[in-house]
Amino acid sequence: MVPTFSVIGKKNSGKTTFIEKLVPELMRRGLRVGVLKHDVHGFEMDHEGKDTWRHTQAGACTVAIAGPGKMAVLKNLEEEMPLEAVVERFYWDVDMVVTEGYKRAGRYKIEITRTDILISEPSELMAVISDLPLEVEVPRYSPEDVAGVADFLLDNMNM
Repeated sequence: MVPTFSVIGKKNSGKTTFIEKLVPELMRRGLRVGVLKHDVHGFEMDHEGKDTWRHTQAGACTVAIAGPGKMAVLKNLEEEMPLEAVVERFYWDVDMVVTEGYKRAGRYKIEITRTDILISEPSELMAVISDLPLEVEVPRYSPEDVAGVADFLLDNMNM
């Protein structure tokens, strides 16, 4: 499986902002990086009235839209696909997958926190990102130390 880790944390902890900085840093180092956002509440990418929405309304269980340089597939599922299955099916052409979320998946996790309370079990964490001087048994990085986190990932994700 493609090396995969999850950036987790409470709402508004800075997960997306950190990933926005980390992806270009990893790409500067020659990696092809994929990002997978997990949404436990469900989401809607299609818009009423659009052709793909109309195809779904007509009963299609999978609808795709493709054009030069980009493709999207919308697939109705009976149950959520496991993280490993999503990575295997859709991220075969990248060197590393960064997920935002997947707090409950048993993968490698880096937690971002603005408080002194972690949401993860210490045994599940690879690292912590925080401005606070937390006492943790894993490396702790400042939210600004994107290069340090990239170094850590390359050293620890069998890259």
